[in-house]
Formats: sequence, C-alpha cells, structure tokens
Amino acid sequence: MTPRSHIIARGKRLFVLAVCLALTACHFSSTSSAPTIVFSRVPAANQNSPGKTDIIEGRVIGVRPGQRIVLYAKTDGRWGVRQQSGRPFTDIESDGRWRSSIQLGIEYAALLVDPAYHPPEQTESLPVVGDGVVALAVVNGEGPAPVLPSPKILNFSGYEWTTSTGPIFRAGSRNFFDPANVWTDERGALHLRILGSPGKWTAAEVKLTRSLGYGTYRFEVRDVSHLEPSAVLTLVTWDGVGSERNRRELDVELSRWGYIDNDNAHYVVQPYYVPANIVRFRVPSGIFTHSFRWEPGQVTFSTTAGSVNSSSARLINQHVFTSGVPSPGGESVRISLYVFHQGQVPLKNENEVIIDKFEYLP
Repeated sequence: MTPRSHIIARGKRLFVLAVCLALTACHFSSTSSAPTIVFSRVPAANQNSPGKTDIIEGRVIGVRPGQRIVLYAKTDGRWGVRQQSGRPFTDIESDGRWRSSIQLGIEYAALLVDPAYHPPEQTESLPVVGDGVVALAVVNGEGPAPVLPSPKILNFSGYEWTTSTGPIFRAGSRNFFDPANVWTDERGALHLRILGSPGKWTAAEVKLTRSLGYGTYRFEVRDVSHLEPSAVLTLVTWDGVGSERNRRELDVELSRWGYIDNDNAHYVVQPYYVPANIVRFRVPSGIFTHSFRWEPGQVTFSTTAGSVNSSSARLINQHVFTSGVPSPGGESVRISLYVFHQGQVPLKNENEVIIDKFEYLP
C-alpha cells in the first residue's frame, strides 16, 4: 500500500469510528436522560362536586418496560390517588400515551413509577422522585382555581408551627381553615378561634413542623366549658400520608360532637370505631393539662386539673391503651379547633380556645 492510500484508508476508519461513537453517545443520552411526563388533556379545577370525574390524558417520554402511571387529584388539602377496580395504576401504551378518568380536584399529578411501587392512598405532600418514583408532573386544573389564604409560621412553646389553610375534612366535616384564626399573645399563649356566622364558619389549625416520635406530650388548656356542642378541639399526633386506618393518630378530643348531653372529652387510638380504642369522660370547668405517654405497644392518656407541674395538680382521668398502638413515622402534633356539622345542635356563635403551653418529654 502506498503512503497516500494508507492515509486515505486510515482516514476512512477514523470517520467510521467517529460516526459510531456519535451514534452510541446519542443512544446513551436518549436512554439515560430522565423520563418526562406531559399532559395533553386536563380536567377543570373543581372541588365542590364529590364523586364527579373527567378524563385526563398525557404521554411519557423515556418510559421503560413495566413502568406505570399513578394519578392523584388534590382536594380538601390532600392528594387522593385515583383508583379503578381497586388498582391505583394506569397502563402506558407502546407509544408512551396514557389515559384515565379521575375525580375532580384543584390540581392533578401524574407519577411514573416502577412495577413494585406502592402509592399512598392519600397524602398531604406528593412523593418525591426516588424509591420507586421515576418522574413526577403536576398541573393546575383548567379554569379559575380557588384563591386560598397563605399559611403562616409561628412559634409557640419553643417550637415552630405552621397553619393549615383552605377547605379540609376533619371528622367527616368540611371546614375552611384560615391562618388569621391562629395567633400567639404577649404571654406566648396560643389562641385558636372559629370565626364567622352559621354556614360561613372558618376554623383554625396548627401543625408542628417536625416529628417527635415516642415520648410524653402535654397540652395545658384553659377552660373550654364554654365551647358549644358542635365545636371540636383536638390535640393529636397525625400522619399526613396513608389512609384513615394508619395515620399514627393519637387523640385527645374535647367536644360534645353536636349533642347537649354527650361527654365532652375522649381519648382515642384511631380508628375510633373499634370499641377498645376510645374512652369517653366528662371534664368540668377550669384549666386542665391533657397528656399522653407514647411508648412501644402502649400509650397512657391522662387529664390533670391545673398545671401538671404544680403542687395542687389533681388527676381527673387516666387510661392505658395496649391494642392498636401505632409506631412513630411521619406524624406530627396538630392542634385544631373546628366545626362538627353532623350533630343535633348546630354552631350558633364564634368560639375561641387558649392553649397556654405545649411540652414534649422524650
């Protein structure tokens, strides 16, 4: 081979190699880049028509075999998974397209998930990418969405709390939670109120911004004997992920649940409909400290007249639960004052409660 022909042959080989490398790089880029989800049809923004559904459609770019779509709609402050025939999954066609019906909400979310992923039935915050979630896309419903008051952060008893906002179900009743109904006074006490008029009430709720787990939880509450039968004050641990059966919920409930003659205090390990999970009793007027000691397999509820640390403290009631006690996870403390709409005596007036102190002991 002459020097010239050798140079030409070598040049051809380098050209072929460059083309192969470029093709390989393109292929690697297309298969290794993160998948994306796009919506092609989005239902209207609506949360006032329970049970009403519409069609939602989209496409996945970069889907792999076995992966599926999980759809969520947001309403009443929570994301609910779309279920069909008991399955939370929507199959993806060979061209990457997917289509399903979904209950109407104010926002919609589509998650691309691996075959073994188990989505939460309801959640206040959507899952993030990782641990089986491959991609996530969120879109507002079509049309005008409701304008909600902005949540606020406040400090109470040395902890940081955030307020709930907008329409949310509590105990089967929809309440509108307004951050303006929560504040602390010059002494550091926490105030919560129900404001408005019949049919137009707004409620109050604060949530601790971190989880505390096992330990003793104490709430020093001023006199609540003035609360109307349909006003509800709850002091609880509550997990924003899961279903009503597994929210790690431990409750002190101060309410007559809409009836004049009901007991006005309850200890509950949810679910409440299990007879062994609830204790009812009466609390007289005055300042009381309500507490529960949460341990593995056991929770001890107590109600003490006055401050638990004072020499005049007097035990009013105590109960130990050993069945159905949850283990810690993503729960946090919540203090809520809201309206129970299903009782015999409707709320007539504004109500307010004051929590002087919250204390946690590991």
